[in-house]
Amino acid sequence: MTLYTIKFLTVMISMILADICWTKFFMKVAEKKAIPAGLWSASIILFGAVVTTEYVHDRTLIIAAMLGAFIGTAITVYWKNKTDLKA
Repeated sequence: MTLYTIKFLTVMISMILADICWTKFFMKVAEKKAIPAGLWSASIILFGAVVTTEYVHDRTLIIAAMLGAFIGTAITVYWKNKTDLKA
């Protein structure tokens, strides 16, 4: 596996995690749950920092970030809808 492939996957996975955190953050804010929202917010910074520091050096990694953003949000909303139907 090349170094670029590792960086691409790192950015994409970090962005998936960051977008899961963003989506959960908005859900907790909507529920007016301050502490869980704050924890999700802190996680956004952690994963977002990994993404930002990687693509600042190589802008082609923005594509990995875009893919990760789509996947992270889609998975979280899909999961939320699925669990809401069971409740």
